[in-house]
Amino acid sequence: MHRRKRILFVSETVTLAQIVRLASLSLGLDRDRWDIHFAATAFPRDVELPPQRHTLWGLPGAIAQARLAAGKRLYTPAVLRQYVRADLDLIDAVQPDLIVGDLRWSLAVSAPLRRVPLANLINAYWSPFAVRDGFPMPDHPMVRWLGEARASKYFPKALPWVFRYFAAPVDRERRRVGLAPLGDLLQVLSFGDFVLYADPPELVPVRDLPANHHFLGAIAWSARGAPPGDWASARNPVYVTMGSSGDKRCVPLVLRALADSPVEVLLATADRAVPERLPKNVRAVAFVDGSAACERARLVIHNGGSSTGYQALMAGTPVLGIPSNLDQYLASERIGAQGAGLILRSGSLTEAKVQSAVERMLEDPLYRSNAERLRQSFAAHDARENFRRFVAAVL
Repeated sequence: MHRRKRILFVSETVTLAQIVRLASLSLGLDRDRWDIHFAATAFPRDVELPPQRHTLWGLPGAIAQARLAAGKRLYTPAVLRQYVRADLDLIDAVQPDLIVGDLRWSLAVSAPLRRVPLANLINAYWSPFAVRDGFPMPDHPMVRWLGEARASKYFPKALPWVFRYFAAPVDRERRRVGLAPLGDLLQVLSFGDFVLYADPPELVPVRDLPANHHFLGAIAWSARGAPPGDWASARNPVYVTMGSSGDKRCVPLVLRALADSPVEVLLATADRAVPERLPKNVRAVAFVDGSAACERARLVIHNGGSSTGYQALMAGTPVLGIPSNLDQYLASERIGAQGAGLILRSGSLTEAKVQSAVERMLEDPLYRSNAERLRQSFAAHDARENFRRFVAAVL
């Protein structure tokens, strides 16, 4: 009997972004045509997922984020080996024809061991083929130890060693099972028989892109919950969220900076703790339909990452990014280069800096016009449709 081709989506759960990106792509496929399975360490509430789910061993998101914030490797060799064992058990049980992964580094070992084609979903600003002058310095503990000026001097020299250091557990495990090492972090992040970029190509220029690398476009997802009516009808609505991975210490400072400004603030906490004292011009919710909030807002203040940043640009709304980790800095850098946003370092954030940036972005129409220009670019690329075409082509 003819069996439908089986697709296994495997997500890491460091942040909510990995789950919802794969969820959106998987739900865009025809379940009558494809046999769809979804695996993750945890399944967040209020995120629609395919019915065939598999709980997969992995680090809890809070532990993974704490390791990254402390400048540690995401995986020790022992932990990565446990990841690989969990992957292999899952692959043996599901017998997929294609694996689609998001930040599950162990798939660089387990998928080739089982000779299953791997499509790896990443942002193009991590690609070895991205056109760049260098890498922005994240808010690593080194910055606090050395100071921003000294750290920025040594960061470019240390970066190749850092990238090899983070890739080492993967390369060690690959050598152990007879696979060639990948070399550095960029090669690990972009490993796969196919590489799928969750960005519009206009935002991240690339050079000499291989034929197995494909731009899908930004992947849209929003939580449920309409923005409060009184906020949505305000004269100067500002949407603030640090998501599940932003520096939560920045939120009270941002709210204080906006307390006396002629704006109305909607704070989405992503289910994190609400600051004890909220200014009168702030409404707080756990989750909100981010797309609707971005459509109404005059400005979005976020953790700098691609999830909310792209959501804002899809609505033609400029963004003020307050990044902390390297991924957030890379996303903010690309948005800033297009003139649709500003960046404030989370490690040296002050109320005065926030006030100045917000005032500048609300008064200068160029930020809005640049965001509107990018809105057209984002709209030209339907990630779900591009993914459906990719799956049909490879299977």
